[in-house]
Amino acid sequence: MKHTKLSFFALAAATALVLTGCAGSDDAADSEETPEAAPTFAAGSTMERLSSAGEITIGTKFDQPLFGLVGPDGTPEGFDVEIGKIIADKLGIDDDKITWVETVSANREPFIQNGEVDIVVATYTINDKRKEVISFAGPYYTAGQSILTLSDNDDIKTEDDLVGQKVCSVTGSTPAANLEALGADVVLTDTYTNCLEPLRTGQVVAVSTDNVILAGLAAQNEGEFQVVGKPFTEEPYGIGLAKDDTDFRTFINDTLEESYADGSYEEAWNETAGAVLPFVEPPAVDRY
Repeated sequence: MKHTKLSFFALAAATALVLTGCAGSDDAADSEETPEAAPTFAAGSTMERLSSAGEITIGTKFDQPLFGLVGPDGTPEGFDVEIGKIIADKLGIDDDKITWVETVSANREPFIQNGEVDIVVATYTINDKRKEVISFAGPYYTAGQSILTLSDNDDIKTEDDLVGQKVCSVTGSTPAANLEALGADVVLTDTYTNCLEPLRTGQVVAVSTDNVILAGLAAQNEGEFQVVGKPFTEEPYGIGLAKDDTDFRTFINDTLEESYADGSYEEAWNETAGAVLPFVEPPAVDRY
């Protein structure tokens, strides 16, 4: 009888272990997340091509604090970069499968036309001249042209004070065209950071471009420069893509609107440009 009693307890213990193991397996199964289904797109569409390839090439600025600035690891950081990531994610493309290409103001349209990039997100003002050769999604942000001077300059207060004065801007940019129309003596270079040394040395009295770009440059060089006056233009930033790719444009616009609704747009702003500039509600996308 003693042997029978021990066998009974051994059997009970073994049964308990089996049941515990089964429960653990069920718990583990319950804890496993169902993998997210890959997005599907119409055959032959740009979305289908990019999603199937699992990679995308995005043009952005490499020299603009807050919006597109190359970080210590060699990859760009900023609000435009985060917008690019939101679009890539909607295509099912991971961040590490994005190829970032520097696009300065003068080469943005050619890079899109030649297929060197799939999209451009680069403080890219939407205007009719550019829409003759490429298409735009968005706008996703509205900036305004303003003025950067040395911090001790009290003479430049508004755009009227730039008339007849040497002012630095960038070749191929909307601000440069605005300055010429205003009557400033425009000194052109390839990037806005290259305007800073002429400003320091007195070769120009000011740098003029979008207020958000100037705010980033001032923040990066604290105490040296100041942004003066109120913005004197409206610059709607769009996402450049191939001319008349209507389906892709609609997809990007849908993605932007979803990011407004789910908070990812505001999160992207707060993590980048929001360090210096207040959040403002994004503009409505243009469904032309």
